[in-house]
Amino acid sequence: MSTSLPNGAERALYRDVLAQGGRVLFREAMQQDPDATLGLIRSGLLVRHDTDQSLTAVNPRAVGARLSADLRSAATRKLVQAERAAGQLDDLTHAYDSSPQRVDRRSEVQHVTTGQQIRHRIMQIEAEMREETLAYQPGGARPTRFMRQSLIRDRHFLAAGIALRTLYQPGALTHRPTVSYAASVTRAGEGIRVLDEPFRKMLIFDRKIAIISAAPDDSSAAFVEDPAVLTAMVGLFERDWARAAIVDWHALAGRPRTTGVPPELTDLLAAGLTQKAIASRLSLSERTVAAHIARLREHHDAETLFQLGWLMRGGA
Repeated sequence: MSTSLPNGAERALYRDVLAQGGRVLFREAMQQDPDATLGLIRSGLLVRHDTDQSLTAVNPRAVGARLSADLRSAATRKLVQAERAAGQLDDLTHAYDSSPQRVDRRSEVQHVTTGQQIRHRIMQIEAEMREETLAYQPGGARPTRFMRQSLIRDRHFLAAGIALRTLYQPGALTHRPTVSYAASVTRAGEGIRVLDEPFRKMLIFDRKIAIISAAPDDSSAAFVEDPAVLTAMVGLFERDWARAAIVDWHALAGRPRTTGVPPELTDLLAAGLTQKAIASRLSLSERTVAAHIARLREHHDAETLFQLGWLMRGGA
């Protein structure tokens, strides 16, 4: 992603995309202004969707926050620019908030009835996600045509310290491409368990918004933001997660099982250091350390941090 702010042509094109509902075809944008289109993609203000070759406008707040973080870590000489980066996108943020097709946040449940609009909304939500995604994925085998793109996306989220947990149904265990995909993402840090019960497709982002499939072919969905309903949905997921079977996806795929956690972190944890102390010692964020610890708990089947430390010190 580029660390430069959008120029005048890019800002004008971004407003044009918003005026068309926040989504346009890639070829149409390239015909209008190819340089500005590619510049907006590099900056992250437009996201390209490979399935239908469309572009989705991303909230400038999320881009500004990410840009600020990149600039802070780049060098001390860019610190002042980093502090001002989010504010320099205020004009685009105002355009985003004023666009005619933006989501009405006053509505606690919004029904979306086309697949393209569902993908459009999910991409916007993922761009602003910071903590975790909880997912129910029914039906066993995952669609193979989306696996490569999903793997790249999930690795990106995990590298950013975002926790991912997903429930599959038993049919996934006998589908080789799904097993191979699950082995790859669990090695990167995602948690995937199998629940031998019927359930509907559902996604929960940062415990702030949930998406529930409203049709057998997933062509319509309900977007839920009511806090009380979300609390109940998260509670249901946590109950199902605790009852679901832990699967050694690496063994099913014929691969050696590893945690993907840095050995120095496991050494510090086994020595009894706290999460905060480990983060300070390794110059990592506490959220990243928490994601590594969650991965280790899954690997060792440990219910608590105390039990994990005991198992890693050879108590089992």
